[in-house]
Amino acid sequence: MTPSTLLTAPASAPSLAPGSDLSVAEDLLRLLRTTSTEPRPDEQLEALTLAVAADLPVLLWGEPGIGKTAALTQLADSLDLPLTTVIASVHEPSDFSGLPIVGDDPAVRGVPMAPPQWAVELVRAGRGLLFLDELSTATPAVQAALLRVVLERRVGALQLPPGVRIVAAANPRASAADGWELSPPLANRFVHLYWVHDRDVVVRGLGGVWPRAELPRLEPERLPEAVALARRAVCGFLAARPTLIHRLPNTETRRGGAWPSPRSWEAALTLLAFGTAASVSRDVIALLVRGAVGDGPGLELLAHIDRMDLPDPETFLADPATADLPERGDLRQAALEAVVAAVGGRPERARWEAGWAVLVRALETGAPDLLVAPATALAGLRRDDWEVPETVQRLAGVIGLAQRAQRSVGRVEAGRANGVRR
Repeated sequence: MTPSTLLTAPASAPSLAPGSDLSVAEDLLRLLRTTSTEPRPDEQLEALTLAVAADLPVLLWGEPGIGKTAALTQLADSLDLPLTTVIASVHEPSDFSGLPIVGDDPAVRGVPMAPPQWAVELVRAGRGLLFLDELSTATPAVQAALLRVVLERRVGALQLPPGVRIVAAANPRASAADGWELSPPLANRFVHLYWVHDRDVVVRGLGGVWPRAELPRLEPERLPEAVALARRAVCGFLAARPTLIHRLPNTETRRGGAWPSPRSWEAALTLLAFGTAASVSRDVIALLVRGAVGDGPGLELLAHIDRMDLPDPETFLADPATADLPERGDLRQAALEAVVAAVGGRPERARWEAGWAVLVRALETGAPDLLVAPATALAGLRRDDWEVPETVQRLAGVIGLAQRAQRSVGRVEAGRANGVRR
């Protein structure tokens, strides 16, 4: 998005001669630059502020002119944090690792690494937003020097205070001037957010009103629950998918983005806890989790979380007539698949018939197209001596299940004739 730059002429700036052409021009520029903000749903901005609140380094990816710098300017203003902008591509490695200063007795005292002025000012302020711009045009040597700044918050011999947050911005290599791919060690230290423009936000912002960046409101009573949920979700998922604990991508471009490692899973766990405590939408959590560990692992984790919240399929089989199936399509599909899996785990005629009753209940309360796969799987669990229940006829007109059942019976009889048991 392109939040307001909120720029006004400094109070101490010398005024131009009243009535001069430049004075009138300054008045016009002042009116153009005078804008306001309003609270408005904005998933990108909400994800950014949540990651900043969680004290995780964020990297905004976006095409030139999309509003990344303006967003950070407005964020710092909204959070009342002094903004320190450092253009990474115009600095040398020593600007981040420190300049060696030889003292009176270097053999005894050593050679300290003096930090640059911007780092000293951040420490003096005790808080601030450090904005590392043009990261994708920084040379590999500069990127290597930034590793300690991003992860350990150290600039030379200086330790940045806890009140400093780090946000970076980069253009994709194809649209960056003399761009470089990010090194895997540096990329893996960031939460990657892809910044795109929204037509309505841009139009309303150019009219003078931009969305306001606000820190998420964490609910104190939900903090223990949020931490427990995040740990249970991430640990349970990685226990089931251990190959995703660390997976370095096999292409240079993908290595410069989000990918799974113990470090990035820790970031995902933190973001999930913050998102739960702040009661943000699932879409915001998806942006953050995928930005930490990558699209594939992130989507798998979200699907795992969804399944954690699904009711026990045994409750559906116990009372199909009152089964309260999820309304969201993907969750309903997962719930029906869980019912079929439960029947397959303990195949009994009564449970098989209860499974069909659950499908009928799903037909009565939701879209019929979700029934094809679970119905086909349930039909495949039929034993020789199980009659097709009458409830199946209620589904026949929708998914052609009666014909499938008849073909199944025909195959069973043919198998018997050939001495093959199905």
